[in-house]
This record gives sequence, C-alpha cells and structure tokens, in this order.
Amino acid sequence: MDDGQSAVTQRQRRGAVSLLLAMVLLGVFPLDVLLPSFPALAEHFRSTPADIALSISLFAVGIAFAQLLIGPLSDVIGRKGLLLAGMSVSMLGALGCVMTSDYSLFLVFRVVQALGCGCFVLSQALVQDLFEGEERDRLRILMVTATGIFISVSPLAGTLLQAALGWRGSFWVFSALSAIVLLKAWWFLDNSRPAARGTSTHFLRAYRRVLGDFDFVGYWLISAFAFACHFSFIVISPLIFMDRLQLSAYDFSLILLIYGAAYVIGGILASVLSRRINGSQQIVVGLSLILFAGLTMLYLASNFALTPTTVLIPMLICTAGTTIARPAATSRAMSLYPENAGTSASAGSTLIFICGGLISALISLSPANLQSTLGYCFVILSGVALALNARISRRNDLVGQPDSD
Repeated sequence: MDDGQSAVTQRQRRGAVSLLLAMVLLGVFPLDVLLPSFPALAEHFRSTPADIALSISLFAVGIAFAQLLIGPLSDVIGRKGLLLAGMSVSMLGALGCVMTSDYSLFLVFRVVQALGCGCFVLSQALVQDLFEGEERDRLRILMVTATGIFISVSPLAGTLLQAALGWRGSFWVFSALSAIVLLKAWWFLDNSRPAARGTSTHFLRAYRRVLGDFDFVGYWLISAFAFACHFSFIVISPLIFMDRLQLSAYDFSLILLIYGAAYVIGGILASVLSRRINGSQQIVVGLSLILFAGLTMLYLASNFALTPTTVLIPMLICTAGTTIARPAATSRAMSLYPENAGTSASAGSTLIFICGGLISALISLSPANLQSTLGYCFVILSGVALALNARISRRNDLVGQPDSD
C-alpha cells in the first residue's frame, strides 16, 4: 500500500515539474515571441511600431499589478484555484487580441491577458510547497536555465510563427499552450490550502512582514541584480547586433541561440555546485563570474573593435554566473517564510521586475558605447550584490544562524 502511494506521489511530482516548466515557457511567450510581429501589428492596426510597443509596456504593468494580489491571496485560498482562473483569463485575453480589429480594444485585451499571466508568479510558491531540500534547489536551477533557453529561442520562434501564421500565430499558440497548462494544473495539483494561514489574512500585513526582513530583501535583490545583467543584454541586444553590426534578423536569432547554450552550461555547473557548497558560497561564485564578465567586457571594448565575438564571450561568462547565483539566492529568500510562500514570491518577483526594467532602461539611454555601459553595469551590480551577501552572512554569524539552506 505504501509502495502504491509512493508511486502516485512520484508521478504527481513528475507532473508538477512539467507543469512548472510549461509555466516558465508561457511566462516569456507573450513578450519575446511577439517582438518580430511588430511591423505586421502596426500595419494591421494602421499604427506605428512605437504604438505597438505600448502594448508591451501595458502588459508588463498588468503582470506586476496582478502578481501583487495573486501571491498573498494564494496563501489564503490556495494555489490551484487561482492558477486555473489566471490561465482562463489569459486565454480569454489572447483570443480577444486575435478577434479584434480595433487598436484600443487590442490594448484592453492585452491587459486582460497580462492580468491572467500574473498567476505565473505562483511557480515559485509551488516549488516551495511541493519540493524540499536539494530537490527544490535543483528545480529552481532547472527553471532559471529553462527561462534563459526559452528567451533565447523566442526571437527565432517568433520569426517562424510570423512567417507561417502571421501576427495572430503567437496568440493562437499561447492559447493552445495555456489550455494544456490549465489541464495539467487541474490534474496534478490538489485543492489543499496552505497549512498556516494566520499571518496571511491581510495583504499589507503579509507584505510588511516579509519586506521588513533585511535578509529576505537582500537575497531577492541579489537575485534581481543577477537577473538585471541578463535582462539588460536581452533588451539592448537588437541595438548592438542589428543596429550597430547590421546583422539580419535571422543571424540575430542564431546568436541568441548560442547565448541560450550558456544557460545549459551554467545550469550544469550550478547543479554540481549545489551538491558541494552551501547557498552563500554558490552566490559568491556566481556573482564573481558576473564581475569577471564585466571586467572582460570593459577590456574587450577598450582594446578591440565591436564584433559579435567581443560581446558574446563576456556574456557567456555572465550567463553562467547568473544561472549559479539566482537559484541559490531565490531558495534562501523563499525558505525564510515558507508559510507565506505566495507573498514571498510576489514580493521577490516585483523586485526583479523593477530592477530589470529600470536598469535596462538606463543602459538603453546610453547609446554612445553600449558595450562599455553593459560592462560597467555588470561590475557595479555584482559588486553591490557581493556586498549584500557578505552583510547577510555577517548578520547570520552574529546571531548564530547556520549558513546552510
């Protein structure tokens, strides 16, 4: 009897892993895959690409707003119902985008889609709920690796979808994938609520609790700074490769595929390190690689002409560091308040969103030498993150808290 119960549990856990990876894929799909369709969208709605870009901004704002509510609410009523509702709303928004021919209604449906996609913030809470110890850490490494791969493949996928199905293709595929995720969530997740709910009865109280903890905020900032290095490169990469180096969209897509391979290598390194050193040491290793990548980029920018190689070499190093540091920092942050996993995930995701958006915007406003600016960004962010990690470690040593996850 116990063996049968164990087999069911293992089957459910495998299903949960595939569900989480599908959520990671859907998290990048509505933004990155749509980028190659900007000209077609502008033509369809008789607008400009700059106006279409507004839909991306509204989408990001919608997700940020939704996740602030969904995370704490999931601590009270559970994850499954909110995930099913979010996926349904996101599908409704995507189908509305396909059906409308009015640009204002298109923006409205994009916001509806974004509000539904806010449920993807529950992926971190589900990891905290369903897995433990090293298995939890390995899964977070896998999710970070998968995120990088999906983002790297997205421009090529968007180009192929645009050629085959037009701008509506990405919305049709998103709807199909969302339906699959909805069914998997209904099948593999149970209806149980979190065991401890007393501290989550009020949104502001829950946020005040987690955001008032220096260690919690510090670990999420470390994760956010590591993410910002990757995100900044993704944002300005079209300016470097297509504008400055005059590469075609297809060549640009192939370069990002190479960049995605670095996430695989980084994920392997992170998995090995997670079994040999503790989380704080993993953070130091990852951030040190990002620092080295920044110094390498500055050296190459000063001594060599701008080429795809001089950009990719430091970026591959940076990506490996990001893949090592982010999962370790996220695991340590999420372990502090397991009874508030939804609130913790929402607060951390918002910090990541704000840091990534602001830092990438600042870099894009410095068009004189994007390569050098990116290098300085890596050095500064990794330096601040290393200082934060050292401060947290000293605080834990003073109170006698063990330095292990």
